[in-house]
Amino acid sequence: MTVSAVTQGPAVIAPPFTLETATKKVRLAEDAWNSRDPHRVSLAYSVDSAWRNRSEFVTGREEIVRFLAGKWNKELDYRLTKSLWAFDDNRIAVRFQYEWRDADDNWFRSYGNELWEFDHAGLMRRREASINDVPIDPADRKFHWPAPGPRPADHPGIPAVE
Repeated sequence: MTVSAVTQGPAVIAPPFTLETATKKVRLAEDAWNSRDPHRVSLAYSVDSAWRNRSEFVTGREEIVRFLAGKWNKELDYRLTKSLWAFDDNRIAVRFQYEWRDADDNWFRSYGNELWEFDHAGLMRRREASINDVPIDPADRKFHWPAPGPRPADHPGIPAVE
């Protein structure tokens, strides 16, 4: 696998989406975010990509890199899983969960939904994320794979019902 394929993985699948390509796009995005490499993640977004992440608004790759670097400086031991919710021609909806701890060793599970819109080349031009954080006991953690790094293929991800 070339460096280009690794760093731009989520961007190489372009619309229109099928169930297979949308599912793969979601997993590639999950793997990129689990790398905790802001530059790698930013390459899946158009240069003028617009985000709403909680109450923050981010525009363009440079702001995305700064935002993600700050996020992962605060959200330590971050591990994410995403699941395809729905898709159409150039849009994908996902639900996700991630676990992280703060500098005081308090653990959280963050639950959320994202709406993604892609340009013709498969770069995400719009991302809207709604996220809620829930404090958890360390014994209640579900995501224990080595981080940073991808979720193992045999890990179940998000349960169908919780």
